[in-house]
Amino acid sequence: MPATTTAPSGAASGGKKKKGRRARLLVIVLVLAIVAGVGYGTYWSVSTVRASFPQTSGELTLDGLTGPVDVKRDANGIPQIYASSDNDLFRAQGFVQAQDRFWEMDVRRHMTSGRLSEMFGEGQVETDAFLRTLGWRQVAQQEYDTKLTPETKKYLQAYAAGVNQYLKGRANKDISVEYAALGFTNDYTPEEWTPVDSVAWLKAMAWDLRGNMQDEIDRSLMTSRLDAKQISDLYPDYPFDRHKPIVEENRARTSSGGTRANSSTGPDSTGRPGTGNSAGTGNGIGTGANRSNGTAGTQGLNTQLARVSDALDEIPALLGPNGNGIGSNSWVVSGSKTTTGKPLLANDPHLAPQMPSLWYQMGLHCREVSAQCQYDTAGYTFSGMPGVVIGHNQDIAWGMTNLGADVTDLFLEKVGANNTYLLDGREVPFKTREETIKVAGGEPKKITVRSTGNGPLVSDRSGELESVGQKAPVSNAAPDRGNGYAVALKWTALTPGKSMDAVFELNKAKDFKSFRAAAAHFEVPSQNLIYADTAGNIGYQAPGSIPIRKGDRDGRLPAAGWESKNGWKGYIPQAELPYEYNPSRGYIVTANQAVIDTKKYPYLLTEDWGYGARSQRINDLIESKTKDGGKISSDDMRTMQMDNSSEIAKLLTPYLLKIDISDPYIREAQKLLEGWDYTQESDSAAAAYFNGVWRNILRLAFGNKMPKELRVKGSCLYVRAADGSGPVDDLAKPTRECGERDGDSAQPDGGDRWFEVVRGLVKDEKNEWWATPASRTNEATTTRDQLFARAMKDARWELTAKLGKNIKTWNWGRLHQLTLKNQTLGTEGPGFIQHLLNRGPWNLGGGEATVNATGWNAAGGYEVVWVPSMRMVVNLGNLDKSRWINLTGSSGHAYSSNYSDQTDLWAKGDLLDWPFGKQAVDKATTETLVLKPGQGGDQPSQ
Repeated sequence: MPATTTAPSGAASGGKKKKGRRARLLVIVLVLAIVAGVGYGTYWSVSTVRASFPQTSGELTLDGLTGPVDVKRDANGIPQIYASSDNDLFRAQGFVQAQDRFWEMDVRRHMTSGRLSEMFGEGQVETDAFLRTLGWRQVAQQEYDTKLTPETKKYLQAYAAGVNQYLKGRANKDISVEYAALGFTNDYTPEEWTPVDSVAWLKAMAWDLRGNMQDEIDRSLMTSRLDAKQISDLYPDYPFDRHKPIVEENRARTSSGGTRANSSTGPDSTGRPGTGNSAGTGNGIGTGANRSNGTAGTQGLNTQLARVSDALDEIPALLGPNGNGIGSNSWVVSGSKTTTGKPLLANDPHLAPQMPSLWYQMGLHCREVSAQCQYDTAGYTFSGMPGVVIGHNQDIAWGMTNLGADVTDLFLEKVGANNTYLLDGREVPFKTREETIKVAGGEPKKITVRSTGNGPLVSDRSGELESVGQKAPVSNAAPDRGNGYAVALKWTALTPGKSMDAVFELNKAKDFKSFRAAAAHFEVPSQNLIYADTAGNIGYQAPGSIPIRKGDRDGRLPAAGWESKNGWKGYIPQAELPYEYNPSRGYIVTANQAVIDTKKYPYLLTEDWGYGARSQRINDLIESKTKDGGKISSDDMRTMQMDNSSEIAKLLTPYLLKIDISDPYIREAQKLLEGWDYTQESDSAAAAYFNGVWRNILRLAFGNKMPKELRVKGSCLYVRAADGSGPVDDLAKPTRECGERDGDSAQPDGGDRWFEVVRGLVKDEKNEWWATPASRTNEATTTRDQLFARAMKDARWELTAKLGKNIKTWNWGRLHQLTLKNQTLGTEGPGFIQHLLNRGPWNLGGGEATVNATGWNAAGGYEVVWVPSMRMVVNLGNLDKSRWINLTGSSGHAYSSNYSDQTDLWAKGDLLDWPFGKQAVDKATTETLVLKPGQGGDQPSQ
């Protein structure tokens, strides 16, 4: 039966109102809600609501400055900071970001340190325990103490001092209205900011972009329901013949003589389970893919891996879904192909929608670049971290997309007596540490974190996780199971590194050489770095700490931790990671596709790439625009970012139109596809219907055949009671089995991997995947066209329920809505608080694996679950003609006119002017705040 979903309620945002009037209305609504009574017995006045609005003009004193600092804001509240020393610049950055975003910063640091319970109480204890087990804060402290340069530490200290100057002497309500709301239930006061708070945020981002761990778990979970060939069908080869990799002219020199590192005799090189790891061979862990062998063991493994998956997903739930849609677009076009004669660089990272946006736009300018003041840069920053993450300086521009390298492994560990684990036949003591979790309104909780040489035991963290590995299928050579195996996580981000150094080095890089030197320190998260400079050069670098695994392991399945031969033997040398510089084709595209043809590169980066639907569409658009000498403009780059073309629609629509539909009700919907150009505009009825059909094709052909651990919650099937081996006629004597996974991470998610799955099957009309059982309302299907016809019928009824009987009123945007939710209180707070802090919905175009990647999970529903979190187009011929946009506004204060003022523009694909030079900045400035050096204990005053 179909998964049950609930469409977002409410209409899309209406026309623009004047910002001042909108802000006043919001204040009035909030006060009326409080006065009307919300069950807390507390009264908020207008002054309470406005108390946290920052001062953005006039003068303030700031301790520690060596000279005055100017903070110039434009009509959108975007600050450009001017200082005469590096320390003053970063001190002011900390102060200004705290003005606009401190609640966001405070929540982030509590998350990265595993201290959410101190703010939000008992409900966060398990999440905190898991975060403490990972030890992000501990690793960040080690980085600060032992890895970062003195210069970087100095900047972090200055930034922290600026944040603390803003906090000094301020009551909670004067920092952010969320603190006033939190005060209903928790007597909480923010503590001072520290440099390590800033460093730790990079760990959270690395977790969000950690690579193929979910694929590793999912492949193992599938083995209870699918055999090896069937799983192979669902993980097809990357289509190098149709979708170009990023690097076609690799400049890196490799030392391994062309021999593929990590070549596998277990799972094959396509990422599909093979025979090399079957029971009794390989590394001691069987795939369990053959249901006739070790069924009970396989089911036990699936249960435990599902629990591991749930625990791991607790953290991305705070940052956004970790799935096939998480990615980004970036591309750069050489001046030989642009209207400006200089490069154009575009970037739009795809992340979870949140309010406020993950990004904070800002300019950091030295009045005169010198040894004392080295920076003149602008772009997108993270609130809580100094420097610019993505953007440009006076010489170069850079963008990022997720490389997707396989940087994590799960290891089964044999636990012995006396707090030991087995390694190469001997008992080794666990490394342990005690952690105390403080709980708002409750008693502290104590936990013990245990680690092996592979990493922390993630299986220690809850009653459910204690049983991880109890029934994992293993070879005859494996040690006795006893009470089960523990599960350790090995992850590159748990090794101290220099990524914070890399941020500052990128900000002041002047050419490709210094850019690559900075990239060498950008160890986690591993990103595709794209480059352009004002001299006319373009380039690409794949950086990161990417492990080389011992023996024949490729990291696609959990490994046997009791044998050191299954570990890591080092990292790919930075000098041997792929890069390009001024390729002859005149452009570079990165959109999470394969970095390089695996036959032409000796190291294994990963086999779980995105499948290149977005990247190839961008390649095709560039080639089409520049053929016969055509040139690309900045506006062309913007138009490409909003491209809504659906690759899967181009493939399937001709098949759908050939099906003879006799039911006039279904035929009416089928006609929507006639003459459709495959674009997914918000007002398109054809896009709405096609995506409904696609969702139902996936459900019928694949979703209903998945184990419950992968299916969406609420998706219930009847399966054979004996072994749960698949859906059956629900008129028989079945067992009812319901899905267990959240809608934003369930399978099949409909991403471009599923495009390739269906492409590989669609010409085989009688493939086994098209077979579905009969039900009370439908006959069994045995062919492709029968299943497609049933999907068309089911989609007609589903969309009728959601959009109404009259298909003339249908449109994709009514299904595909975006609601922006404020962190924590906007998702878990009282209803009236959620209503006042959240914004939307917006009816959007775009879709899954399109360039305009407003992603949705086909298993869970049509709601937007990831978005282009910002968009920029940098003009290297005239930096003042660059353009940018953020998902929300610059302010984190819910009633500020700059809280969501960019979202309507973002939804339409518009970009704001991006002034950089002093003259352009001055012209755009609407408010100037001057920060003056203070005296000792002086505090900022308003």
